[in-house]
Amino acid sequence: MNPRIGTLFKLCAGACLVLISFTAYWQIWAASGLAARQDNARLVYRQLQIKRGLILAANGHTVLATNTERTKDGLNIFLRRYPLGPLFGHPIGYNTVGSGRSGLELSQNDYLTASNADLSTVLGRIGDKLQGETVTGNDVVTSLSVPAQQAAMQGLKGHSGAVVAIEPSTGRVLAMASTPGYNPNTVARNFAKLNKPSSGAPLLNRGTQGLYAPGSTFKVVTATAALQSGKFTPNTLINGHGTCITVQTVPLCNAGGESAGVVSLSDALTFSYNTVFAQVGQAVGQQRLYATMRDYGFFRDPPLDYPSDEMEPSGLYSHGHLLSQRAPIDVGRVAIGQERLGVTPIQMAEVVATVANHGVRMRPSLVDRVVTPGGGNIYTTHPEQLVRVMSPQTANELRDMMRRVVEEGTGQAANVGNLSVAGKTGTAETGVSGLNTAWFIAFAPADNPKIAIAVTIERTPEFGGTIAAPIAAKVITAYLGQGVAK
Repeated sequence: MNPRIGTLFKLCAGACLVLISFTAYWQIWAASGLAARQDNARLVYRQLQIKRGLILAANGHTVLATNTERTKDGLNIFLRRYPLGPLFGHPIGYNTVGSGRSGLELSQNDYLTASNADLSTVLGRIGDKLQGETVTGNDVVTSLSVPAQQAAMQGLKGHSGAVVAIEPSTGRVLAMASTPGYNPNTVARNFAKLNKPSSGAPLLNRGTQGLYAPGSTFKVVTATAALQSGKFTPNTLINGHGTCITVQTVPLCNAGGESAGVVSLSDALTFSYNTVFAQVGQAVGQQRLYATMRDYGFFRDPPLDYPSDEMEPSGLYSHGHLLSQRAPIDVGRVAIGQERLGVTPIQMAEVVATVANHGVRMRPSLVDRVVTPGGGNIYTTHPEQLVRVMSPQTANELRDMMRRVVEEGTGQAANVGNLSVAGKTGTAETGVSGLNTAWFIAFAPADNPKIAIAVTIERTPEFGGTIAAPIAAKVITAYLGQGVAK
């Protein structure tokens, strides 16, 4: 080859390589950052020319997010559409031109716009742009069950609250419901209204951001620490000392004025005696109780494939700030779910799912897999064990204790026919007389768990066993009634 021609060839090849590199950088890796700048109208307009991938339910065919194609200035643009409206509003989120995006629309944006940094995807997307073809994003298949989500939203109707359900053996999130809800189809035109203080905070995902006093559901955490300490067994006897005891110079009483004498730890959980569990917490101590909380996932955001600014860590709070784990606390009141505890429904769902999974906490996940428009697999979520929180023996003991709660204790409203359910009720004071935060956490079937659930209802005159437990029962029935439906 003529040396001059060879040199020219090398120069041309080098220039092409530089061009491809810059194109890849600005259109692939830097695209999401640039598009996030709301003042860059041109880039926002380019985003509308991308046909975002579908978001699907776990069954792989129910469409939760799709596109509507329109023509503007001779170009095809795509606007997001949500066929089921408010049903999956919080986990799926929204994608708008002027109001940004949230939920899975945000956390999975790179996949949905085919911007994920995979070499074949990069080259394919550059090729599409150079040929003037529409860039089509990848489809995201979630873990969300339509029957479970429908039952959760129906159960929450008329209340402010949340439901989070998890598959114990995998960590897959089966339902994530929050009310008041919103219609993602109308967020763009109603954004200011939805953000008004008087609106009831419909855009807030109470399942991952709502911080509530857990009440007696936290006794499951205290019982875990107690059984793991070796100081207690389910049959250990503790004197409840009647209706009230004094903890840090302040009376601490049983709900409803019940009187507890000498009872076993199992009895104390079944009938939710505060005076017993406060003493158990004191015997366990802050250090061991906090260690158990850390293993369960407290004090940090849930490790969920979801936007970090749409999640909150569970723990003890003061004036809206998470307290240092070295800060002095009233361990007796923490042990019964009071003091300054603030927990999210997803955290309590993780707690009960861990008990159901023989003591092993799994990484929670909302995405099952990501596939190309042609059906090729890009990414599959595999179950990941995070930590063993307790021994299998302790998990079995807690299961039996929690089963008694539903069979003969405060959670009887969660009974589901012949199905064995293990659960725990909780009712926390709100500081407003007559209004409580009502909780129920559970898993079923008790001997072969397929679903673990946390339900919370805000500002209600009712108790966890009367309002939250029936909602949990409906979700459990809807999910298991479909043969563990997707």
